Amino acid sequence: MKFIFALIVLAAIGLGVAYWTSPLHTFNTLVPKDGNARKLAEGVAFGENPRQRLDIYAPAESPDIRLPMIVFFYGGSWNSGTRTGYDFAGKALAAQGFVVVVPDYRLVPETRYPGFVQDGAAAVRWARENIAEYGGDPENVVLSGHSAGAYIAAMLAYDDRWLGDDHSAVRGFAGLAGPFDFLPLDTDSTRAAFGDWPDLPETQPVNWAGKGDPPALLLHGKLDTTVKPRNAVALAAALDNAGVDARVIEYEGVDHIDILTHLSRPLRSRSTVLRDLAQFAHARTRGD
Repeated sequence: MKFIFALIVLAAIGLGVAYWTSPLHTFNTLVPKDGNARKLAEGVAFGENPRQRLDIYAPAESPDIRLPMIVFFYGGSWNSGTRTGYDFAGKALAAQGFVVVVPDYRLVPETRYPGFVQDGAAAVRWARENIAEYGGDPENVVLSGHSAGAYIAAMLAYDDRWLGDDHSAVRGFAGLAGPFDFLPLDTDSTRAAFGDWPDLPETQPVNWAGKGDPPALLLHGKLDTTVKPRNAVALAAALDNAGVDARVIEYEGVDHIDILTHLSRPLRSRSTVLRDLAQFAHARTRGD
């Protein structure tokens, strides 16, 4: 069985990030999920567009108290991806003691910056208004994501134009392989998503780090050549300069896809991604 999972991951890497959606669906279908977590809701609308839908996960046995909430945005170069391939991630995080929201968002070419950030903000606002019905605490939110999804989460965490008053509930940001400082636009995907915007520095999370921002945990694989670890280092430095706690963890032998699939049950022993993310989220929502 482990050999099958390895083949799926290798096939996905060979196809490249932009084509990861289909292999990820296969991976998500075959991989064993955490049995001590459950999906509470599927395809809940947070807007009128068909892409504005979200799924909600929670521990199988919810306590009497409201649990902190993680909103997790998936990646896919801002032009691909769907929440339906992320049961393994939603349940992995929920099993650690969180109510987890995994939203879809509009993609290129239907939208460009800032459309996907606006959708992320709409999903967070919906979650804050409604998550108590699912056992979540709307005042204890950690924003997280992988790759392009980490970008969306970072913009919501550090550019408070998007969340407005809801920003006060964000206790921390946990980014997996996130592009936070990627100018000049030197790939087809970044040019397609951001090339029409007149003020490109405005699109970079690193330029929004400021005093009083939420602390960050920035996780990156040392073998990542798709989004290089310097993105995490740059954002951490900007936050540190603003007096905000930020920690970078770089994993040996881990690439851009590994850091995501290591959340799954069969592969999580290969790095401490899940443990590190969960410990950070618990510490931040407890007020440590």
